[in-house]
Amino acid sequence: MQGYFIAVGLETLGAAQGIQAVIEPGMMFRVAAVISLIGGTMFLMWLGEQITSRGIGNGVSLIIMAGIVAHLPVTLVNLLEGGRSGSLDPIKLIGIVVAVVVLILFICFMERAQRRILIQYPKRQTQRGMQADRSHLPLKINTAGVIPPIFASSLLLMPLTISQFAGQRVAGESKWGDFIITLNQYLQHGSPVYMLLYGAGIIFFSFFYTAVVFNPEETADNLKRNGGFIPGIRPGKNTENYFDYVLTRITVIGAAYLTIICLLPEYLVTALQIPFYLGGTSLLIVVNVTMDTVTQIQSHLLAHQYGDLIKKAKLKGNRLR
Repeated sequence: MQGYFIAVGLETLGAAQGIQAVIEPGMMFRVAAVISLIGGTMFLMWLGEQITSRGIGNGVSLIIMAGIVAHLPVTLVNLLEGGRSGSLDPIKLIGIVVAVVVLILFICFMERAQRRILIQYPKRQTQRGMQADRSHLPLKINTAGVIPPIFASSLLLMPLTISQFAGQRVAGESKWGDFIITLNQYLQHGSPVYMLLYGAGIIFFSFFYTAVVFNPEETADNLKRNGGFIPGIRPGKNTENYFDYVLTRITVIGAAYLTIICLLPEYLVTALQIPFYLGGTSLLIVVNVTMDTVTQIQSHLLAHQYGDLIKKAKLKGNRLR
């Protein structure tokens, strides 16, 4: 469906702007465009699965990150060109670089931040006597990841896209056309209404996706079956309420963090008139995927070292025998 609307949009929008985007419009072009778009999308999905199956990491996320990083040189050149030509104040240029570095460091800190809940197990007999096992249940501050900004931006783009398609047909013909033009102005990037709805969508999806990912009732039941408990909290319903209590409060911090990261670049682009768009969602994706990839590489290297140590120990044992 999306491929069909893209094909129709190439025909109608190109004709409306006096640009011949499609040489031979018609049903054959639409069928060919839909097949090409679906085939390319399926190939990218297959490629991402191949990357994932070979232990590098999340392949689809790596492909998305590669697409974002590929635009960074052009963005950097435009930024430096603006400073050289004088269209961008040098103080603003330095401030943008500092802001980007601070945002990246802040994202790294918040993505690593955890609320560790102490879990205690009954005492067990060991060679050193009766000892109690303890562990920690880590709860990430940002449990939802980059899903809330993506969902919120997608929902905001949907009415804007529909109104743009409809506006080509009814603009200037009735009050409906004036309403569509007004709606497009309100939902543009950087407008107060867009930023307000964007922030509200991020907060909503942060709580919604966290509730989908983490189930307090199931976690409390698993702890109870394994004999684990939180010191000072009774197993069962009280543990579930405690998990819900903690998760709700750390999600407030996570939602505020995502809102700041995504709305601050929008405000900077609008207020400072920066000649390029710097997206908070793009920064989130690049930093998250990079951190995850580095972690996976480190785990593979560690496992490889352990494998070498085990082989050496076996060889040494055989020689002693």
